[in-house]
Amino acid sequence: MNLKFLVQCLVRMDYAGLFQTVSKVHKACGKNRLAVMADVVKCGLRYGAGYNDYLLCQFYNLTEEQRATYITRQVNNKLVALLNDREYYHLFDNKKDFYSTFSDCLGRDWLDFTKASEEDFTRFLQGREEIMVKPDAESGGKGVEKLRVGDYPSPQALYRKLKGDNIGVVEDVIVQNQEMARLNPSCLNTLRIVTILNGQGPHIVYAFVRIGNSDRPVDNLHSGGMFAPIDLDTGKISAPGYDKNQRTFETHPLTGVKLVGFQIPYWEESKALCLKAATRVPQMRYIGWDVGLTDQGPLFVEGNNLPGYDILQMPPHTPDKIGMLPTFRKYVDGI
Repeated sequence: MNLKFLVQCLVRMDYAGLFQTVSKVHKACGKNRLAVMADVVKCGLRYGAGYNDYLLCQFYNLTEEQRATYITRQVNNKLVALLNDREYYHLFDNKKDFYSTFSDCLGRDWLDFTKASEEDFTRFLQGREEIMVKPDAESGGKGVEKLRVGDYPSPQALYRKLKGDNIGVVEDVIVQNQEMARLNPSCLNTLRIVTILNGQGPHIVYAFVRIGNSDRPVDNLHSGGMFAPIDLDTGKISAPGYDKNQRTFETHPLTGVKLVGFQIPYWEESKALCLKAATRVPQMRYIGWDVGLTDQGPLFVEGNNLPGYDILQMPPHTPDKIGMLPTFRKYVDGI
């Protein structure tokens, strides 16, 4: 294990979270707490696994050989450092920079609110009953809101509110594809399609669908959403849904729609969109694309230069207890 990484972990570690994780594992498997603590530390040293990796991927149920197949926090950090140039992070971290770079892939109008005058904003609102507003550099759905223009006394009042909220972009509301709305109509259910660019070109490594499970306008996992893997060949959901609370869903609890076998519409078009975009910034070779679907086809919601590594390694999605590292090694040397 990299000594620098170990020191950083020790300094930054949430020790209360660590002890809470040890208690959860003890409750789940009955192992002695000291034995669990020792195993967590060992997995950190040997595999670069954080205590959340250990808990969520259930390392306590894996053999040493199986553990070695998982992408852990340290392995993912190595992937990002190997494939992505920090000088270009801003093109994905900042929404207005991403929107400018991939403007032809957005399928909607938007306004750079950091530079917009009241007059610019008032013109943008004309003919619109609803808008989406987003902070420029937040992630995880934080600060994203759908607003009704008529709920505010004037465009000027709404402008002042959004300036006070440090909003970065204002944009059209994406009208969700009717088939995708069957999963959960309260938010835009998105696809996360992860690409790697190597000497042979762009490749899709894995994909999953994120489905909202609340009344919030986002499908983010931190807002109660669930995720499920997508078969790359067929575009069908291939395993049950799962959430951050370690709950498994055969059907959506709000809509009753069966998840396994659900056909993602415009699947081939969605893959083509991501493969095309993956070559646009060749300095960024490992990207997670968030794709929304309308009745007209796919579009980008955003791009991520630090794709989530744990999602498809959860127990319901790894019945063979083999992680994603062997798949990544098909496309990346040196990991």
